[in-house]
Amino acid sequence: MAENVVVDSLFLVARRIPVGQMGNRWEFPGGKVENNEKYETALAREFQEEFGFEVEVGELLAETEFAHNDDTVCLHAFQVIFPDPIENLSWVLTEHTEVNWVPFFQIPELHFVDSDLMLYEKLRSKYEN
Repeated sequence: MAENVVVDSLFLVARRIPVGQMGNRWEFPGGKVENNEKYETALAREFQEEFGFEVEVGELLAETEFAHNDDTVCLHAFQVIFPDPIENLSWVLTEHTEVNWVPFFQIPELHFVDSDLMLYEKLRSKYEN
């Protein structure tokens, strides 16, 4: 699962820690759904675990799927609502080395996780100018 956050036409992206096959690459923040967990619940939990604050999960914006190790993985992009103005948030990075706000058109220029680029393509009709 993944999600995207948009504030003033800028998207939240995060650089993964430099470990593993997709280490040091940019992604839409989010995470895996645990057993019998709803996508929205997983997203809220992942924000708490990875950034140290709670968010509200809004509407589903896009979804896609891809093959990984003979499994089909579904990605979902949701609207995310912050509890406070973003400039007042204190970020605790546990799974990322940095976060950034970028215009939609710049996302393909980043060294982005392949699966999230598939989600990006699904979001193009909604956010591309």
